[in-house]
Amino acid sequence: MACQQIFLEPRSPKHRQYEALRAFFVDGRPSTEVARAFGYTPGSFHVMCHHFRRDPDPVFFLAPRSGPRPRPGRPSARDRIVALRKQNHSVYEISEALKEVGHPLSPSAVRQVLTEEGFAPLPRRLDEERPAPRVSIEPIADVRKFELGEGRFETACGGLFLFVPDLVRLDVDAMARAARFPGSKMIPATHALPSYLALKLWSIERNSHVMSLVADRGLALFAGLTCIPKKSYLSDQHACDRRRASWLRHHLVPPPRPSADRDGVGHAGRSGQSSLVAGRHPAPLPGPSGSVR
Repeated sequence: MACQQIFLEPRSPKHRQYEALRAFFVDGRPSTEVARAFGYTPGSFHVMCHHFRRDPDPVFFLAPRSGPRPRPGRPSARDRIVALRKQNHSVYEISEALKEVGHPLSPSAVRQVLTEEGFAPLPRRLDEERPAPRVSIEPIADVRKFELGEGRFETACGGLFLFVPDLVRLDVDAMARAARFPGSKMIPATHALPSYLALKLWSIERNSHVMSLVADRGLALFAGLTCIPKKSYLSDQHACDRRRASWLRHHLVPPPRPSADRDGVGHAGRSGQSSLVAGRHPAPLPGPSGSVR
């Protein structure tokens, strides 16, 4: 009995995830039963199954390596670190220079190498002696400058275009106008609403996470803009009031049905319904009550 409890009542988080996912995918138990048995809420277990499907190489058990571990990058970069310090570069400048040549080392690792080589810390420099910070200029979301020409590009969000037939069927442009969704000359309502839906469909759970995808041309093409709006626009609490958010929830999300999949994710187009269902974790729609489940 004690041996069985090790598997039935796992103590470590990774072991608990493993047993819960195995019970769902291998044993075929219902998701609600598995979530209750292993201490998850139904929603959190659905999200865990979603991330598990997207992970090509999940790791649950690690084989510990004995003995001292080698420090990657330090032997090959040591000579360059010494040469750059002789030119009076700081540890931060050396770290950036190593990253550019394919030998990334943190400033702390660079400082340790310099200490081992006998170099003293540089005296504190004045503000005017410091190098100018590198500023990256990101594109601005503006529909007036959007051009749909021929060409090829790479995108990390190519799967979004599988939802284009659903957006056409739902007539999202008419929906945005009917809800009087707020917009501007640069980002009209008919382009703002697909921008919010893109975050939902691509599992971008926080508006701040969109900044790493601002330069993605596929995400911009899905919204019909030069680029996806920045987090300052997406996080605007006055962009959509309670009435508009309720109207969108009513027209986008149908009531739950018993015929949903085991993991709680429905499919658009069943039974002639004109609604789009893409999971039940919150969508980053604007406004105080702008979450779609």
